[in-house]
Amino acid sequence: MIAQPPRRFVYRQAALEKFGPAVDTLAALLTVGDPLADDLLEATKQLPSGALHDLVERALKLGIDRVPDAPRELKALFAELDHIPAWVDKHALERGGELLFRAGWLGGLALACSLLYGYASPGGNKPLVFSGRLEQQTPRRLIETSRFVEATCHRNGLLRHGEGFAITVKVRLMHAHVRRMIAKSGRWSVEDWGLPANQHDMGATGLLFSFVVIETLARFGFELSEEERHLYMQLWRYSGYLMGVHPEVLPAGYLDARRLAELIATTEQGPDDDSRRLSRALFATGESPRRSTPAAEAKARRLVKIGQGLIRGALGEELADNLDVPRHAYRHVFPVLRGGIARFERATRRLPEAAQLEIKRRAMRQGQAYWSMMIGAADWALTFAPPDGLLGLNAKIAAAASQRGATLASVARPR
Repeated sequence: MIAQPPRRFVYRQAALEKFGPAVDTLAALLTVGDPLADDLLEATKQLPSGALHDLVERALKLGIDRVPDAPRELKALFAELDHIPAWVDKHALERGGELLFRAGWLGGLALACSLLYGYASPGGNKPLVFSGRLEQQTPRRLIETSRFVEATCHRNGLLRHGEGFAITVKVRLMHAHVRRMIAKSGRWSVEDWGLPANQHDMGATGLLFSFVVIETLARFGFELSEEERHLYMQLWRYSGYLMGVHPEVLPAGYLDARRLAELIATTEQGPDDDSRRLSRALFATGESPRRSTPAAEAKARRLVKIGQGLIRGALGEELADNLDVPRHAYRHVFPVLRGGIARFERATRRLPEAAQLEIKRRAMRQGQAYWSMMIGAADWALTFAPPDGLLGLNAKIAAAASQRGATLASVARPR
């Protein structure tokens, strides 16, 4: 039996009957941060602006042993980062990302679906609302996320000197900065939400990039082999390790991930007003083309509507409605696309192996070109630097924090 978990954690008794002791383990992780990253920030808080960033950059490029002035907390962090667990599958680091790239632009749409699943969590979405990272800086955040995913999935991107490795470390420290700023703001309710960017939510985020992407591509009609699923899950398992995710919420494989996803869904409420605000901000970004001409704007709006129709099909009507995904005629595109992809996948499986491999190579080249194009849309350097402050606090959260207890503890429908 654990102490009273944060109020966002609902249906505990029902979850215990289905999942057993793992329920209380998950609840406890709502109040756990990232000790190595958090200790590093605390130890270096008096350093001049940019000094920690420079130390991290040197450690990433040269190795921690070549940074003689590194504080012991930075050495402790890199001792973990430089350690490669015995379970790491080198084959997965080479080929795990192929699953995403061969899906082409639909891989990008699967990522959008995974972000919407994340927004649907009324507890997990609160750091995004407090920091303003998505509602006020949506384009920057989305491209940074796309770059993080692309670099992770790039062949050997998570090797020690790969770009995916470096970006993951920077994102981990960015999370620690945001956690620290929100916790010290005096406007965050630990009793309601747990710690900002806690281990529970870090594990859930890992599921979004791994398990949810697999499930979404399958809903789009892709036939994903057992090997593809395994390699992709192992790739993101190592990414989670580098991100500092607790082993209890770092699934060993696809079936573990499914069970964890079901457990999290059982103990959460459905989407709230912040979920819908973030969803609308996501779609609004796509409606603003870089070249603002009447024709470009009309095309952008049409593409967004097509995307909304496909996303509605992937999410299901109920969740799509709860996230304010518009319901219009483009929703009928989903079954047509799904059927076409499924037929193509079945036809490809009947071809000789050499022909199958060539089709896959072409699809991957096109997919990688798509991701490069999307990331190249940025008009700024992708530094993955932490925000300077809290940009867009939702006043309703601060004003109503004391009233949330009864609401969060009441009967709520899990997703």
